[in-house]
Amino acid sequence: MPGNQASAVPQGDIRRRARPESEGDTDQPAATRGRVEEVRRLMWALDSRVEGRTLWEDYESVYNARWHHVMEVPGGEGTGMEVHEGEPPQSWTYKAVGRTLEKDDGVEPSGAPRLRLMVLTLGKKWHYLCRDAITDCYVNCEVDRVWQIVKGDLTELFSSRPEDHFTPHPRLLTGTPGIGKSMAAGSYFLYQLLHYDAELLPVVVFVVCGSEAYVFNKTAETVTRYMDKSMMIKAVKELSRRGMKGYIIYDVGGRLDSPSPFLPPGGWGMLVVATPEKTSYIHWANEKRAVRIIMNCPDESDVKAMCVWKKRNQPPPQQAEYWREVKGRMDKLGPILRYIFDEGSYKYWIAKCHNLVDGTTSWGIQSYSVFGTSKLWEGNNVLEYLARIVRARGERNGESPFNAPITAHLASKTLCKLAQLMTQAEFNLFVSRIRDCLMHANFGKCAMFAFLNVAFMAAIRRKLKELKPPPRRPSHRCAPDVHSQEGPTSHYFLPSAERIGKKTCINHRLLYIPEVENFPLVDGFFFMDSNPMTLVGLRMATAGGHHTTTSTVRQFTECLAAYFNGWEELSRDMSWEIIYVQHADSTPLNDWQRCDVVNSDNVSKKESQKIAAFWEEKVRQYQVSIPSRDV
Repeated sequence: MPGNQASAVPQGDIRRRARPESEGDTDQPAATRGRVEEVRRLMWALDSRVEGRTLWEDYESVYNARWHHVMEVPGGEGTGMEVHEGEPPQSWTYKAVGRTLEKDDGVEPSGAPRLRLMVLTLGKKWHYLCRDAITDCYVNCEVDRVWQIVKGDLTELFSSRPEDHFTPHPRLLTGTPGIGKSMAAGSYFLYQLLHYDAELLPVVVFVVCGSEAYVFNKTAETVTRYMDKSMMIKAVKELSRRGMKGYIIYDVGGRLDSPSPFLPPGGWGMLVVATPEKTSYIHWANEKRAVRIIMNCPDESDVKAMCVWKKRNQPPPQQAEYWREVKGRMDKLGPILRYIFDEGSYKYWIAKCHNLVDGTTSWGIQSYSVFGTSKLWEGNNVLEYLARIVRARGERNGESPFNAPITAHLASKTLCKLAQLMTQAEFNLFVSRIRDCLMHANFGKCAMFAFLNVAFMAAIRRKLKELKPPPRRPSHRCAPDVHSQEGPTSHYFLPSAERIGKKTCINHRLLYIPEVENFPLVDGFFFMDSNPMTLVGLRMATAGGHHTTTSTVRQFTECLAAYFNGWEELSRDMSWEIIYVQHADSTPLNDWQRCDVVNSDNVSKKESQKIAAFWEEKVRQYQVSIPSRDV
């Protein structure tokens, strides 16, 4: 656009909120009317380039957005969740942890309905975002937590003395791509900022994808669209020079986009929303001493509540069916809202994830070294497809990102591939970096790799607790505790039954991990060279009970007979020990885990009774709870 047009604002491009002609401005105090006129004259006088017609309805569509909320109701039908109109009677509560805030679960009464999701519905599609337009903004506790932090900054700003010239540190919001940082957090913050005291905070600026910007003037109730970022910066600087306070939401666009060094002006707040694969903003963040806010992925209850909202006009059984579909996608892909609600989007992204792992070569394994660290992604495709960002405690008790595997499905596929490409030492080092994630998330057979780590095995031995069957048998030390200098040092993947070739001999230094997901009884096992030989089965336990059946035990022994030479003879005097490994947050197993006799075409009644007797008389069971600091 030529420079001589930049100073001219086309008629109607900045619109004041319309009122009936008979109403006029008599409903406003004289001081407020004067300030409105001053702001309007200032905005028209500013050298700006405005494109498109921005009507007052755009302002009101955000300001007058409607609220709903989803409650988890104990004993409710279907998903156990219900949609209610309006804001919830009680939102989430937070507590100070270090220099930040965390949700306080301790204040929620047990058994009472629990808030799971707030939904902000706009009157028209929210087209200010450069991605797909939306009308529903999902606010979970992670989104609201960020607003509470920003609100605290504003409280500190406006409670300071003018002579202090206090300016809050800019904030840098980041997290896993596709979880709603821009679509949810951006829209929610804009809504909250528009409702913040207009006398204290009269201006809100939303920079979209680092290009166009919308200046919301709360005093005049106008929206101005700037297609040239430099013109917006000039307008903001002039507003600041006139003594007006404001807040800037800056959504980083392409990989080369970065906020201007002139932003924010003195006395203004600013939140930069960025994804970890874009690092162009890092120089600005360091220069401005921006404070990081890490937004975790939505949890399972959050996504379930979103499904209930999407199907709110359908009966509970159909809501539950839709949730099952979405959960199946989420279990494999992760809680990436951009992809899991649509079958086509899901298939597209999961295929790219699988292709990335399958195509990894020995030249590309270095890209996986940033798992288990706080390193920046910097265009690392491995992290973009296979990782999620988890909030951790960083320097001076602030927030720090941690690169963790996004799902058990993709972690398993990744570990199996890297096990083929890495040396055993390299692979063990990789597992040691992510073993906390594998345990904390109860990643099933993926967590088996942690048993190759010496420190982890030492933690296991210290915390083993024996589970005794009725009638009580004498206590018995677990074989890995008695033979503490032995144990698996490398792994071996057991193929599926149809791919078994030549049988192999038992190796006491190998951790056997089944390739198939539905392997019976255990998630992995190894053998101790004791007298008699001991089979140690490993089971990752999440619930408070993991009873089994005689048919399952029979399937397990059939698999071992198919894998190992001389199994029939070796197994006659072999001792069995099952270790149930749990994270400290799980409900602990305290009782003996039964082996129930069930009717089965593959196991006769007599054989079932024999297996059940063997389980109760010969099998030893142990439980261990591992807190994060030990793994």
